Amino acid sequence: MMKTRTFLSLSLITAALGLSACGSMMASNTTALRAKLSGANEVPANASAGSGALEASLDKQSNMLTWTVSYSGTTGPVKAGHFHGPAAAGANAGVALGFTGSVESPIKGSATLSAAQVADVLAGKWYVNLHTAANPGGELRGQVMPAQ
Repeated sequence: MMKTRTFLSLSLITAALGLSACGSMMASNTTALRAKLSGANEVPANASAGSGALEASLDKQSNMLTWTVSYSGTTGPVKAGHFHGPAAAGANAGVALGFTGSVESPIKGSATLSAAQVADVLAGKWYVNLHTAANPGGELRGQVMPAQ
């Protein structure tokens, strides 16, 4: 009887540890992403005193990208904001995904990406670009990279 209880207790502990490991593996399906936005990152660079940051997460199972872009110090109101890509730092690309709704700081949103878009984001080939009247081509830019 005692051996059976010990066996059952050990089985329950083993099962609980196994479930914990599964939960840890599922958490690895999410990648944190970041970008530092500045005028110096624009192509060509500008002298904006503004700055900003992207904090985002990408669920690699559902392809859901969720983001918050915060910024301050721009030459005027931000008129539009987008993710651009695919392009490496120092190169320009078209709009890959626009921000919908208000572009006042902080800009929050989410979207489901295609498999190709996920690959580009994870490879660091997307950037955030914020546009103002004084800098219609982009005032603040930051390359989206997996957080370290």
